Amino acid sequence: MIAGVMMIIGLLAIITQFATHHEQTWSNLLMNNFMFMGMALCATFFLAIQYVAEVGWSAVIKRPLEAMGQALPVAGGLMIVIIALGGHHLYHWMDAELFDPKSPKYDEIIAGKSGFLNPTFFWIRVVAYFAIWTYFAKLFRKNSMLSDEGDGVGYWRKNRAAAAKFLVLFAVTESTMSWDFVMSVDTHWFSTLFAWYTFAGIFVTSIAALVFTVTYLKSQGYLPEVTEHHLHDIGKFMFAFSIFWTYLWFCQFMLIWYSNIPEEITYFMLRQDHYRGLWLASFFINFITPFVILMTRDAKRKLYLLMGMSIVIFIGHWIDTYVMVIPGSIITASHHAAEGAAHVAEHGETVAIGSIGLMEIGTTIGFIGLFMYLVQHYLSKSPLVAKNHPMMEESLHHAI
Repeated sequence: MIAGVMMIIGLLAIITQFATHHEQTWSNLLMNNFMFMGMALCATFFLAIQYVAEVGWSAVIKRPLEAMGQALPVAGGLMIVIIALGGHHLYHWMDAELFDPKSPKYDEIIAGKSGFLNPTFFWIRVVAYFAIWTYFAKLFRKNSMLSDEGDGVGYWRKNRAAAAKFLVLFAVTESTMSWDFVMSVDTHWFSTLFAWYTFAGIFVTSIAALVFTVTYLKSQGYLPEVTEHHLHDIGKFMFAFSIFWTYLWFCQFMLIWYSNIPEEITYFMLRQDHYRGLWLASFFINFITPFVILMTRDAKRKLYLLMGMSIVIFIGHWIDTYVMVIPGSIITASHHAAEGAAHVAEHGETVAIGSIGLMEIGTTIGFIGLFMYLVQHYLSKSPLVAKNHPMMEESLHHAI
């Protein structure tokens, strides 16, 4: 019921924004769907890690991870629609004239990236991403469900073998996906740390979503098998990757600031000059809050504290994703300048500034509702705890 209301709010927000700020709507949709996709993808990644590492403690929380991963086909379908209908508003490089030396819009830097940033190869990659991710997410769940009815060890081994293959493919596709969906919004700019930075952000957001799901279910009387020891472990992941994200945030910014290379600093100049409050807020929310609150052992074992922190971390990384996507996409939509963000920064042109208002918040509420609905739907289709998991006894007696 709540998820349905949230989806209606989101749909109304999107319709209203299309009617009033058509171009910015695509940026809003890309940003929210990227977070939605990232939570589902990294839940599948975390699940695969459990299989490959032969981890026992997490057996009681695998069903929520499997349910989160089932959102991938929906996220993929939405991403394809967003790019197909709004790609020219989001990605400067999609203007064919930029690659034509005879055109007044010709851009030598963007043309030099045509081997990677061209429509045919781009769409091949997009389809491949979601085909690979969805296949493994469905396979992990299918084998897990079958293990409830028969050979738990056999199906666990099948998932372990599949997980090893998935992790290799994930390492490649997560990197190139971050370049395609986010970094290419600022087409001139590049960062060799960006794939790592993006991974850290979507992974900790996914862990926050897992923490909220598990703590909410437990608060409602479900998952009695989950103890404070399990909460402690997932709380440690949420804390650790918040610090890891901070490390990458600082490294990426500090190295670019110190080297002061023009084609690199324009990315941060735009965000410092026009989005400074949000840019700094994302850093302090995602670093200071987890560092201060989740440092102690006891904090990671408190149900409602963890639930609250998962919400704070989600908000912090929503702001971070906003700052990554919106500035560059608004310039693309409003200017379509051949020189892009670098030209704007160099010549001091007026930059269209995005803002967080009711439309942005409403759209996010809609995506949260959609994610909640999908997770609830798949959790309701199977027992919340796998019946024949070979390490279930270890998980049930887990103590740290």
